[in-house]
Amino acid sequence: MDNTSGVGVLDKAALVLTALEAGPATLATLVQQTGLARPTAHRLAVALEYHRLVGRDLQGRFILGPRLGELSAAAGEDRLLATAGPVLARLRDITGESAQLFRRQGDVRVCVAAAERPTGLRDYVPVGSQLTMNAGSAAQVLLAWEDPDRVHRGLQHSTFSAAALASVRKRGWAQSVGEREPGVASVSAAVRSPSGKVVAAVSVSGPLERLSRTPGRMHAPAVMAAAERMSQSLRRSGE
Repeated sequence: MDNTSGVGVLDKAALVLTALEAGPATLATLVQQTGLARPTAHRLAVALEYHRLVGRDLQGRFILGPRLGELSAAAGEDRLLATAGPVLARLRDITGESAQLFRRQGDVRVCVAAAERPTGLRDYVPVGSQLTMNAGSAAQVLLAWEDPDRVHRGLQHSTFSAAALASVRKRGWAQSVGEREPGVASVSAAVRSPSGKVVAAVSVSGPLERLSRTPGRMHAPAVMAAAERMSQSLRRSGE
């Protein structure tokens, strides 16, 4: 069966992207795996890199680029947002704190859904707010499972360390105490696509006087359960 589209340059670009699914590749590896001539493989890889569909690791090898993750996240956005409302409301009711859903967009994280604590002292994060990727438990979650090069760049100006991200990967959740804003604590966990990629972070946040200096002890199980419910919804939808 012919698996070409008839548009030669697109078919060749698809060969490059498919080859990179297996992991980082040198130009020689790309030539071997795609069957393309060396100049053609190089020209396509560099053009795809310009559009962020291909990137480079610390060794200069070609890797899948960040734009693919952004497009994948956008493809699942409607289903995720439809699921987020009731899940965040339940998380708010269980914890008694404001709950949010964050996505990464470039160098910031955006609050795409929220369920606010209705009364009393609270951490209010309006939908559409753009917050830093340099501080906060949601930033830790959205960075922890990125490729090593992006983690390295993200840590250069962050308030958290590589060791903190290693702990996030090990236990599956992050906490912050006064990182983003003095007197505010938070707990976050990852929402994953059917392929396992982290596409969002679920959080609860509130005043330090209620969440304490170890907010994960109080709320990590509930936050992780909320993140898993959203992940299950994405798996069921096949997005």
